[in-house]
Amino acid sequence: MRRITLCLLLLMVCIFAGAQDLEFEVNKITFKMIRVEGGSFKMGATKEQLSEANADEYPVQKVTLETYYIGETEVTQELWTAVMGKNPSFFIGNEKRPVENVSWGDCQQFIEKLNAMLHKNKQLAPNLHFALPTEAQWEYAARGGRQSKGCKYSGSSAVGSVSWFYYSKGVTHMVGKKLANELGIYDMSGNVFEWCADWYHPHEFAEGEVPMDTARVLRGGSWSSPSKNCRVSNRFCQKPDTRAGNFGFRLAIIEN
Repeated sequence: MRRITLCLLLLMVCIFAGAQDLEFEVNKITFKMIRVEGGSFKMGATKEQLSEANADEYPVQKVTLETYYIGETEVTQELWTAVMGKNPSFFIGNEKRPVENVSWGDCQQFIEKLNAMLHKNKQLAPNLHFALPTEAQWEYAARGGRQSKGCKYSGSSAVGSVSWFYYSKGVTHMVGKKLANELGIYDMSGNVFEWCADWYHPHEFAEGEVPMDTARVLRGGSWSSPSKNCRVSNRFCQKPDTRAGNFGFRLAIIEN
């Protein structure tokens, strides 16, 4: 009991004490969360994005974030199945592919169940919980956080080295097979769009966009996207009950 209590105390302070990445296990499926050290960054259509930036990437904003954790990869089909008991994905056959065909609401149900499981078995401290990343957390991590090299995509300005996009045979792919970004995070450009926590609020309304507070943010582009939609500042949105074969998500850990 004393050992469990000590482990919990260490986990409760790890975000503030400079601890490194965290690993969890659910029904024999392991997954890793990458520590993203807090800092400030310019969010939106920065100079390397300008030739392809859309109206809703303006104006560029300075954003400051506290330290948090984000998934090393998109949530996989095997992790989803370990938590939820069944696989909703369209592209089956290899459970190390990202889970897809999930709505924003489906992600919330998964996260609620995951939190309950990991709090119960003492892997996750009471003051911490899994969540979808905010849009700012997503973009800061995609840009490489404090280690950012100012790339157009997550980890490179050469899209093919880091992204499964339009020329990827029309399917999802196993996570972690392209190059990681500066923080050791995979597939933040391409493979599947990733739901974020936020309602979509355009910086400027562009023709045809869904009005704010009716759609949730998706980021990163997908296997079906042109390269310009895989940029780190590109924004997309959809109604939260929408499911598609290119919609998945990535976890974050935040403090209560």
